[in-house]
Amino acid sequence: MDLPLPSSDAQAHSEKLTRAIQQQIAAAGGWLSFAGFMEALLYAPGLGYYTAGAHKFGAAGDFITAPGMTGLFGQALARQVAQIMAQSAPVVLEVGAGTGRLAADLLLELECLEALPASYCILDLSADLRQRQQATLAAEAPHLLERVRWLDALPEDFSGVVVANELLDAMPADLVAWRENGIFARGVALAANGEFVWEERPATGELLAAAREIGEQCQLPPGFESEISLACRAWAAEWGHRLQRGALLLIDYGFPRREFYHQQRARGTLMCHYRHFAHPDPFYLPGLQDVTVHVDFTAIIAAAHGNGLELLGYTSQGQFLLNCGILDRLAALPAATPDYIRAASAVNKLLMPHEMGELFKVIAIGRGLDEHSPEPLCGFVSGDQSRRL
Repeated sequence: MDLPLPSSDAQAHSEKLTRAIQQQIAAAGGWLSFAGFMEALLYAPGLGYYTAGAHKFGAAGDFITAPGMTGLFGQALARQVAQIMAQSAPVVLEVGAGTGRLAADLLLELECLEALPASYCILDLSADLRQRQQATLAAEAPHLLERVRWLDALPEDFSGVVVANELLDAMPADLVAWRENGIFARGVALAANGEFVWEERPATGELLAAAREIGEQCQLPPGFESEISLACRAWAAEWGHRLQRGALLLIDYGFPRREFYHQQRARGTLMCHYRHFAHPDPFYLPGLQDVTVHVDFTAIIAAAHGNGLELLGYTSQGQFLLNCGILDRLAALPAATPDYIRAASAVNKLLMPHEMGELFKVIAIGRGLDEHSPEPLCGFVSGDQSRRL
């Protein structure tokens, strides 16, 4: 691959993580599930992509998320957040808050809407990102910083709005292969020289049951390879025990099941991001690149529904943002100024089907919202695609 070379310090960091994973594989008997490998790549203490201090977001990082493109994303999302808080409780919990950009935009817009939460909670595993979030909020919304608090774990019970933008795609996933002679988990072993190599073993337990169900539903032929994220399912199901009243707003790239496991994706959706280059090799520079898989939204709602939560809406990001008035927010900017031109370009990327508008989806899952309210959730009033799940 013709990718940018890391600095000597970054290379040394990657080699340190590589040695740690090699030791982990050896201790596990010579084989590690891909979910275990992906978890180590991203979250190994002090070494993983999200737990070390490497710059990840923006032009100098490996990718740009929607909040980093324009503040209008958070301003539009704030309308939906305010509506759900009005029907549940004035509390927001953002899981995986990145640089804190979305938190700042949401808080400032909720202030304009006279709908500030009593508490804005952030749950993030990275100490480095917590520091960046604190710095962003101190710079952009210092008068609202006292409303923000950082959590170390999910609350035992919660009422309000849970926001997660590009969280699910970074949860560990197993790689699965449907073969002529059965269903196999694709894991990682070590070659004689210590390099990572693929090795398949028969799938067992919960993974095998999930793969059988998917294979039957989608009529997968032998040779089909894809991903199953048991971690995403478990996370969604857990909210059935913790969410008392309110909703989860989950924004990520993915598909309903029958589109996820479609013949055109017969090699899955695994993708790595390094310095704004996308490629499929998860063995490249461990710890220095993001490793992601798309989201099976059917699995998300099935897990949540099985624990008492209900589907409140599902649509494309583009349609959701239009429903939440992002074009009105754009129109409020002074026309023909540099700020307007930059914002218009970003909004175009967020909305257009060939950009992020169709690939990214928004799903709302909840419990106990005001049953007497005549208004549906504003982000899903038009173009709801729940039937596709």
